[in-house]
Amino acid sequence: MQRIKTGSSELDEIIGGFPSGKTILIIGDPGSGKTIFGLQFAYANCMENKKTIYISTEEDANEIKMQGKSFGWNLEDLENRGFLKIIELAGYRALEIRTALCISMDAVKGDFSQFCDNIPDDTDFLIIDSLGSHVSNLSATEFRDRFNLLVYSLAQKGITALVLLGGVISKEFVELALYSAYGAIQLMKRENPYTGRRERVMDIVKMRNTKTPVQLLSYEISPDGIIITMPIDASD
Repeated sequence: MQRIKTGSSELDEIIGGFPSGKTILIIGDPGSGKTIFGLQFAYANCMENKKTIYISTEEDANEIKMQGKSFGWNLEDLENRGFLKIIELAGYRALEIRTALCISMDAVKGDFSQFCDNIPDDTDFLIIDSLGSHVSNLSATEFRDRFNLLVYSLAQKGITALVLLGGVISKEFVELALYSAYGAIQLMKRENPYTGRRERVMDIVKMRNTKTPVQLLSYEISPDGIIITMPIDASD
């Protein structure tokens, strides 16, 4: 199976990269680094001249670019070169979706299956950041059906996608998404029982056709982005 960069060289070494053309979940509470993970993934692959669409449901494009700039990622340059397109679904800019990517306003109201309906055929990667604010008015059945359709449609187009989940989304919806997605990584903050200090840890919950570690991986948000700090032998 073809593999692509995760954005983290340490994670690439551990799992060999993400399976190409599949949908991967990034799950985490606020402050765990989900958006940073998504931007790092987008930046790494745009630098390989791959076309990426970043859909932000909660932050505007300027905030996204500023966040990238703080890690040394020039997202505006990638936009100008045609490798990155940032689409906003938040605030007043939501009304511009019809002209930006032809996504109807139903997507803003919870029909997120439309996210990929009009994505250009030459798109390589899609990041949706995040679904949390778009599912509060859905039943579990509606969420399952729409998420399954999203995963299926992206696979048909051969697009590798990161879908970020967190915040207000219910545990039931997370479990439904876990069942359908090809892979999932959970980002967590916890207290280290040995040091008594707060730390960030990463759990590779699932990744089909991939040998994954069972232990949690500690990580930090550094000036260069997310780095895994726990030494690990990928063969373990």
